[in-house]
Amino acid sequence: MRASWVEAPTPPEAERLRRPDWPEWLSASLARRGVRSVEEAEAFLNPSLEQLHDPSTLPDLDRAVDLLAALARDHGRVAIVGDYDVDGVSATALLSAVFRACGLEVEAILPHRVKDGYGFQIAQVERALAAGCAAVVTADCGSTAHPAVAAAIERGLQVIVTDHHVPGEPLPPPALHINPKLPESSYPCRDLCGAGLALKLAGALAERVGRPVEPIKLLRIACLGTIADIVPLQGENRVIAALGLAGLATTRSPGLLALAGVSRVKAPYKASDVGFRLGPRLNAAGRMASPDPALELLLTRDPVRAEELAAELDRLNRDRRLAESAVVDQAREATLEKDELPPILVLWSEAWHRGVVGIAAGRLAREFHRPTLLLSVEGDSATGSGRSVRGIDLHRFLDGWSGELERFGGHAQAVGMTVRLDRLPELVARWEAGSRADWDPQLLVPRYEYDAHLEATEVGADLLATLGRLEPCGAANPVPLFRLGPVERTRPPREFGDAHVSLRVRDDSGEAFDLVGWRWRERAARLPERFEVLGRFELDGYTGQPVLHLVDARGAEGYS
Repeated sequence: MRASWVEAPTPPEAERLRRPDWPEWLSASLARRGVRSVEEAEAFLNPSLEQLHDPSTLPDLDRAVDLLAALARDHGRVAIVGDYDVDGVSATALLSAVFRACGLEVEAILPHRVKDGYGFQIAQVERALAAGCAAVVTADCGSTAHPAVAAAIERGLQVIVTDHHVPGEPLPPPALHINPKLPESSYPCRDLCGAGLALKLAGALAERVGRPVEPIKLLRIACLGTIADIVPLQGENRVIAALGLAGLATTRSPGLLALAGVSRVKAPYKASDVGFRLGPRLNAAGRMASPDPALELLLTRDPVRAEELAAELDRLNRDRRLAESAVVDQAREATLEKDELPPILVLWSEAWHRGVVGIAAGRLAREFHRPTLLLSVEGDSATGSGRSVRGIDLHRFLDGWSGELERFGGHAQAVGMTVRLDRLPELVARWEAGSRADWDPQLLVPRYEYDAHLEATEVGADLLATLGRLEPCGAANPVPLFRLGPVERTRPPREFGDAHVSLRVRDDSGEAFDLVGWRWRERAARLPERFEVLGRFELDGYTGQPVLHLVDARGAEGYS
């Protein structure tokens, strides 16, 4: 499947953003990210605490602070029920630390992915009651947990739901619901994740009880969930990520230091360090077993225990990678056996580990460029996750069948579900028919919009410095994509690692630069003498020079 290369359209606002000391592509790139004025550009390029929004504009937040402050005066006990991923764990850690500092006793409850499944459930209500709690606060879950919320209220518990997933029917009163996606919400950033909401609630409570916390201490934890949950890194999320990453560089937390050590990353930290190094290890606990070690790591003050926990998370991450690769390989083989690829890929197996099907679905969605659902079968049920592609809201599409699923939730690009196994074949047939009818076929064809066509003479320290100003990069603020060439090799490709290659190339100006292709061995062998490349520049930590990480390549005369 040959991808199309298109230079990204330049919004009209780019003209007013031009500055003589900026490369021309930067003004257009900022405009594509929603920047509309010089003042907005300055704010985008210089995140600061002043750019954080007033938490009181979140639905029910002030009432939640009132309730928690009253409990704190009496040293009441609160259960915090989180999710098992990085967002839920970091949100739970943040709330736990601040609630304790404010005088509350805390019972942290995280679900086991396989034994308990996702979300706030009645079993957790029973655990909260057994622990003597007067209230339950959810972290990154609860917006659709009507049975558990009702059960908690019936048993006399106060309920505060903090969640960013798409809400369903209103929760039963008097439950408080802090969710920026609620229809009545006027909060400026609708895309806060669970850790972002925990930041808001914890900070507001600390101020109310006269125990304010230095913001950077909260931001360095909130940034973990913000980056790992792949929420748009624009507006307030960008501020949380940027300031939190800066805060990680000065942390004295034994857990964070130990985690950085086993992840082989060091300051200054980038979003990619969280997304590909720190985050996967924190996630591995909840994917492969219990998320409790990840929570303990974030909260421990014991350096020896921190090293033990970091080593355990590193081991679990290796196990996760092996399990994930097995799922990807088997699902890919089954997909390639199809006579024709449907618009949506849905596969399931008893052999697949439930904890890794979501990330495996993401890899296949990128490879085949279509929404992908992978499910693990246990008994008469199948539980799994789906990942989408740009332009297709998978949650909205599948929501029409939510009444026929045992469980369903998520957002535009990622969903989770449980479905009866005997219902799957019929549902898949209907999903395939519906997707053929509803989706523009062009959305299923890879399309790369690049920021600019550069000459090799423009590659250097100045380019890296400019790219650094756009960090932290991630969802809705990607690392700029550049087109270069035609180029030709100056020496044969060098292979390393798992089918990776590095190449030294030069363009017609005679200037040379380096390329790296992850798992590009076969593609590199097919490249003609002269070719064009699409990729993203990063600093090579070994040479100190820019290196282009390959996204795509084609011959100067149309090779694919």
